[in-house]
Amino acid sequence: MEIAALIIAVLLIAVVLLQSGKAESASQIIQGGNSDLFANRKERGFELFITRVTYVLGFSFFVLCLIISL
Repeated sequence: MEIAALIIAVLLIAVVLLQSGKAESASQIIQGGNSDLFANRKERGFELFITRVTYVLGFSFFVLCLIISL
């Protein structure tokens, strides 16, 4: 079980790093520039796939950690 948790954790890290950033640069967030950080964007194609994979991996990691702790 611990090996499965380790594999899921590594996959989750890789998938999160593949996601595109919501803001163009961190300086715009700090300065309050014209940022689309909270804008309602539709994800399409590869971004939607990566987001769904992230949800599934995150949920499975959470459940697996709960099972291991019992």
